[in-house]
Amino acid sequence: MASSAVVTTFNPTRAWWKSACIYQIYPISFFDSNGDGIGDLPGILAKLDYLKDLGVDVLWLCPIYKSPLADMGYDIADYESIDPRFGTLEDWDRLLEGVHKRGMKLLMDLVVNHTSDQHAWFKESRSSKTSPKRDWYIWRSPRYDADGNRMPPNNWESIFSGSAWEWDEETGEYYLHLFVKEQPDLNWENPDVRAAVFKTMRFWLDRGCDGFRMDVINMISKVPGLPDAPVLDSTKEFQGASLYYANGPRVHEFLKEMNEKVLSRYDVMTVGETPCTHLPEDIAAYVFPQNKELNMVFQFELMDLDLGGAEDNLESLTALMHRQWKLTDMKKCVSKWQTYMREHGYWNTLYIENHDQARSVSRFGNDTPRWRALSAKVLAMLQTTQTGTLYVYQGEEIGMKNFPRSWSLEEYKDVATINYYKQERTRRQKETGKENPNMEDIIDGFQRKARDHARTPLQWNAAPHAGFSTGTPWMRVNDDYAEGWNVEAEMKDPGSVWHFWKRALKLRRQHEVFVYGDFVLLLPDHEQVFAFERTLRGEKALVVLNFSERDVSVDLGASAGVAPKMRVALSNYDDVLSQSLGGTAVTLRGYEGRVYV
Repeated sequence: MASSAVVTTFNPTRAWWKSACIYQIYPISFFDSNGDGIGDLPGILAKLDYLKDLGVDVLWLCPIYKSPLADMGYDIADYESIDPRFGTLEDWDRLLEGVHKRGMKLLMDLVVNHTSDQHAWFKESRSSKTSPKRDWYIWRSPRYDADGNRMPPNNWESIFSGSAWEWDEETGEYYLHLFVKEQPDLNWENPDVRAAVFKTMRFWLDRGCDGFRMDVINMISKVPGLPDAPVLDSTKEFQGASLYYANGPRVHEFLKEMNEKVLSRYDVMTVGETPCTHLPEDIAAYVFPQNKELNMVFQFELMDLDLGGAEDNLESLTALMHRQWKLTDMKKCVSKWQTYMREHGYWNTLYIENHDQARSVSRFGNDTPRWRALSAKVLAMLQTTQTGTLYVYQGEEIGMKNFPRSWSLEEYKDVATINYYKQERTRRQKETGKENPNMEDIIDGFQRKARDHARTPLQWNAAPHAGFSTGTPWMRVNDDYAEGWNVEAEMKDPGSVWHFWKRALKLRRQHEVFVYGDFVLLLPDHEQVFAFERTLRGEKALVVLNFSERDVSVDLGASAGVAPKMRVALSNYDDVLSQSLGGTAVTLRGYEGRVYV
């Protein structure tokens, strides 16, 4: 390893979860063990050796609890049971045993901003205004307009379109649902609700769970009085209201209580999801160690680079629309979060895919046949050489891409996609007077951005349905599995995206500089090349990535000159491996990336 005179400004604190590679599993689409078309827990157990071989340290399971699947399991009907479609509690115990036997850990998805409307708590809550659990959810009386028409309590828009309130005829009140109407929001102001949530957490931790990913955890505190949101779009009846329900006045109080009463009593890791949050100081408040809340959170700034639509905000379904992004904006974003408040203990999450995002090679790479594998490897290098806890989403390791534009609307299953299409079609019908308005631009946006692309079944081999199931899959498999884009084929090909991910993860484990080192962005204004250096106690690494099809030459200046003996340890062009830097100028071919150590 080459050395330099650069020293870090502080000594970062180590923790097992900081250097871990966390692999996110979307169970319904991972592997089906019994031929019913739905991925399940025995299917995950069957693939543990595959995950261990890849270099995975921790598995994060998306919700597997009992659920009507109105929002694919994020509407939970029973927090302490497994949905029969996925298996049983005994299957979960066997999975956990297999995970721990291989030296890995297991995270559960904690979804406690809301439940399913089929949860026993909500059924009791809506049974009567005098129910002991009435105040477990957020109920309000209707308003009336000048003509006496009943109206929701305020003008808040649901994140999945329409009013955030649903009328309950039986008790004559509305309940709040920030997401679909089948997902009523819990009332965290009620200490009994918090106690019930903490009991659920202990149930899984005592059973052996190693931590939680916490769904929209920044939404559990709402502003008192639930006031009307500002009217930012006069053409819409309901308005985005995240300023009243994201990062609310008691959210940190609630999380400190959770930490004190539950999390601090176990050796676990936590990661929160914090949408509708843009200021770094707001995000960091959840993470600073002295605050005793969470270990880290998912912030969305990188995911916003290609956010389309007129409103350009995360609470709007215009997130399904696409705009062209710029590499300089990506570099600015990455550099900001790599250097933000490190000396105060802020810790990053590194992700470019998850169950709510379209495939990264289709968004930030180039998924054409010529460049798909090369650009997928560039994205792997970008991810594995940054400071933070690394998250890999199932299929990312084989370069899975978005399904084709030729697929019809019927192939899209996600409630966000379907609701947005209906909302936009209704708007255009009124605007044009046509029963069937042109919706081609909407489908174009879906093909680039819809969450559905992350949810097609994982492609295991070239057998029917990519070996995911012997039955009919719940969702269509991307047809390119037969062209070699599957696990079996890639494991046999040393030049595949899968083997590249395995090498990248190994390199990251070998060099702490990637996990804990200082970050310095190079060439900040260059629109083709993303370059940066990493340093840790005299250890140095250099990363140079071409994000275009064109060959390009760059001069790295003094940053390269201080370590002329560094050699290429990882590249997606094998003919440069082990070459020395040999000067300050570097010439890269289309989508070529190099990591020097």
